[in-house]
Amino acid sequence: MQTVESFFNVINNLTWGQALIPLLVVFGLFITGLSRFVQFQFFGRMFRVIISDNQTTDPNTISSRAALLISVGGRVGGGNIAGVAVAITLGGPGAVFWMWAIALVGMATSLVESTLAQIFKRKQNDGSFRGGPARSILHGLGENYRWLAIVYSVCLIAAFGLGFNAFQGNTVAGALKDSLGISRMISGALLAVIAGFIVFGGIKRIAKVADVVVPLMAISYIAMALVVIILNISEVPSMLQSILANAFGFEEAVSGGMGAAISQGLRRGLFSNEAGLGSTPNVAATADVKHPISQGITQSLSVFIDTMLVCTCTAFIILLGDIYVPGNEAIDGVVLTQQSLVSHLGNWTKYFLSAMLLLFCVQLNHLQLLPR
Repeated sequence: MQTVESFFNVINNLTWGQALIPLLVVFGLFITGLSRFVQFQFFGRMFRVIISDNQTTDPNTISSRAALLISVGGRVGGGNIAGVAVAITLGGPGAVFWMWAIALVGMATSLVESTLAQIFKRKQNDGSFRGGPARSILHGLGENYRWLAIVYSVCLIAAFGLGFNAFQGNTVAGALKDSLGISRMISGALLAVIAGFIVFGGIKRIAKVADVVVPLMAISYIAMALVVIILNISEVPSMLQSILANAFGFEEAVSGGMGAAISQGLRRGLFSNEAGLGSTPNVAATADVKHPISQGITQSLSVFIDTMLVCTCTAFIILLGDIYVPGNEAIDGVVLTQQSLVSHLGNWTKYFLSAMLLLFCVQLNHLQLLPR
């Protein structure tokens, strides 16, 4: 077991720590500048897809709105609840500011990668579409780069078949064990059955489930956070001041100060919204839209929803409570969020959060078998 852990720690340090984070940040800033802050130019347009009637007439394809909801369901998960708690524990309140910053940059990254997926997607014999980063590499760069498409595909399958799902499943199992005392083994088996039923029903079934589950879980969680904010409205200004002060090193909440805040904020923000990781384009490519850029703009909204709304809700729940103590790493992850909710609204909320995490996790698990 120690050998396995050491192996994955090396991979984690080489990619997530030393290579991937700087690359995604630099690329996001480059795209933002090159596009003249496209995420802000088309911000209002992103919301039109939610209220417009854009259902596709082809039974083998999905609409732009359905693709948006699937991608939101894929992004929103344990990272928004447990991941934010870890970021605050290790990086202090300032980590929240840097999560916001990387989300705004990531909106441009998501727009570009999703637009490319639409441009290089290919229609199948049954009328459905397939696309994503691997096909963008193959059809955009040419056959000479087929090896790169294969390497990427293998990495993506490994990440979503093992890594991401393991994290989400572990988060849900931890929440269920803390609130209901259910064994992790039983929780894992339950998740596998539910996710399997949805995934093997195909993209249309995933879209139907997402159309109901995603708005329900997101609105419910945001509404609960709003109640917490209203109950503690007098403390909000001082909390925001603490976030900004810690983000720029004027107030040191944890060891490492500003550096820890930036590092944890960027890491957890990118992990949560997945901008630039190549997961969302696979969903974006399946949508039947009039113009590729339309779906790119739409997918930018999913980054906004994921980080600026859901992650912010978690951060405010923790920072407005009395459970979190700066520098104390004894309580972290989903347990910190659960206990913070309980301190605000009562013991019933830990059961509510466990249910939300179950929905989040099931929505994420479908991504591992989406058409590439």
